[in-house]
Amino acid sequence: MENLSCSFFGHRKIKITDELKQRVKDIIEKLIIKENVLIFLFGSKSNFDSLCHLIVSELKEKYPKIKRISFTCKSETCVLESERQSLEEVYSYFRGKEVHLLGVEEEIEHKTKYTSGRASYIERNRAMIKESDFCIFYYDENYMPQERKFSKRSVCYYQPRSGTKLAYEFAKQKRKNIINIF
Repeated sequence: MENLSCSFFGHRKIKITDELKQRVKDIIEKLIIKENVLIFLFGSKSNFDSLCHLIVSELKEKYPKIKRISFTCKSETCVLESERQSLEEVYSYFRGKEVHLLGVEEEIEHKTKYTSGRASYIERNRAMIKESDFCIFYYDENYMPQERKFSKRSVCYYQPRSGTKLAYEFAKQKRKNIINIF
């Protein structure tokens, strides 16, 4: 049986509750057991991604064949699991407090990582979706990102588009198995 893959997409800031944690854990565990999903793809910069990474990492103890893969954008990095413990010790020493880093088994830098510009996360998300059999979203149709300045010196603001919305629409277009837990 072929190992299937799953990616995660959600708004940057969400309210994480015990109920949400349990619902995410139940969905992920069901995908592992019933669908043979053993490859989990992660982006970054959202509370939802961090929550899903934590849950998949916990489930990795029960299902050691799980593989966590990080797709990184410009100025993003991940820590390979083989290096995580020693790096945590170094960072903890220099910061004077315990530091925990997110570990993965593999990092993928998509071909447009250094050429995409400001919105490289859109290209990264599309690459993740293309590689996924399942996409788990935390997508609220009414969510609007905070207005931003065009540049640091600009006095004008603009309304950015939601990266989660763009990813959701792309996953629908690609006919992926979508689970929206919002």
